[in-house]
Amino acid sequence: MIKIVTDSSCDLPERLIKEYGITVVPLHIHIGEKSYLDNVEMSRESFYTNLPGYKPPPTTASPAPETFIKIFERLASEGASQVLAIHVSKVLSGTYHAALLAVKEFSRVPVTVLDSRQLSLGFGLQVLSAARLAQTGESLELILNALENQVRRTYVYAALDTLEYLRRSGRMNAFMAGLGSLLDIKPIMKMHDGKPSSQLIRTWNGAMQVLVRLVKELGPLEHISFVHSNALEKARWLAEKVSGTAAEDVGFFEMINPVLGAHVGPGVVGVICIQKG
Repeated sequence: MIKIVTDSSCDLPERLIKEYGITVVPLHIHIGEKSYLDNVEMSRESFYTNLPGYKPPPTTASPAPETFIKIFERLASEGASQVLAIHVSKVLSGTYHAALLAVKEFSRVPVTVLDSRQLSLGFGLQVLSAARLAQTGESLELILNALENQVRRTYVYAALDTLEYLRRSGRMNAFMAGLGSLLDIKPIMKMHDGKPSSQLIRTWNGAMQVLVRLVKELGPLEHISFVHSNALEKARWLAEKVSGTAAEDVGFFEMINPVLGAHVGPGVVGVICIQKG
């Protein structure tokens, strides 16, 4: 039996995590002198409501390797014959490397750690695909091949309401190249196959129109989902504008996890697209 492990930045709906028995390792949010486990000790709504007033701004951290070892031990004791751990892109977080360090100290069952080369639901959908295949008894080799195919077809785009939070983030510098120093622009973040990029847009309406164009250029799509940081109505507007692009599978509207939200701020609207194979 292959068990699937991921981290709390995957943004999968809780009902699917429970349905497929996915183990989620919470990341850490530091606010002042207090530390919170993401999605365990703080609600997402509360986080975004209070985010502009946090001084100093929140910081984030990956779990320690010891946390992963304990999880791998538990899964082995529960009957797992193999473990597949899928985590946020290694260019954006140290979580992948923490899991790799844990594997060096753990030998009860084989553990494979996969760099998703994505963020948020961009890799959450990989986790879901892996869990579904594992539940039907597919081999690890088949699962990894399917995920590699999905990675190449997955694109994540997000319009940020402000550059302020991204600029002060040491973990998200990969997106900063070319953004300049203006704070009144609406940057668009892009992620595909482990390669983050960005572009400058002058107005919010302009940014949303760019998202619409980017999605339509990818079509036809196998799947489309939407994420936001306390901006559900904006996400629904975007969904309406691109309706029909993915007739087969329109997925979720999920709130972005606080670990990512600390770096991108409130008011973000994002879209996750998987092209047809």
